[in-house]
Amino acid sequence: MTNKKTKECYFCVNNLEVDYKDTRTLRRFVNFYMKILPGARTGVCAWHQRKLSDAVKRSRVMALLSATHK
Repeated sequence: MTNKKTKECYFCVNNLEVDYKDTRTLRRFVNFYMKILPGARTGVCAWHQRKLSDAVKRSRVMALLSATHK
């Protein structure tokens, strides 16, 4: 048995809304290759994970967030 601490949702804890214009926050939830990290890894709840993926995709379309790491 492992004593894994359950991660709490960043957006629920800090009472924030997911915003596609807030690239500094979105960058926390993508890896070096600019792929969206899963909720199990980041600790984001399912509701905010869906909002987060839409926001990252929208931010890429608006060229606020790079689609690749290069």
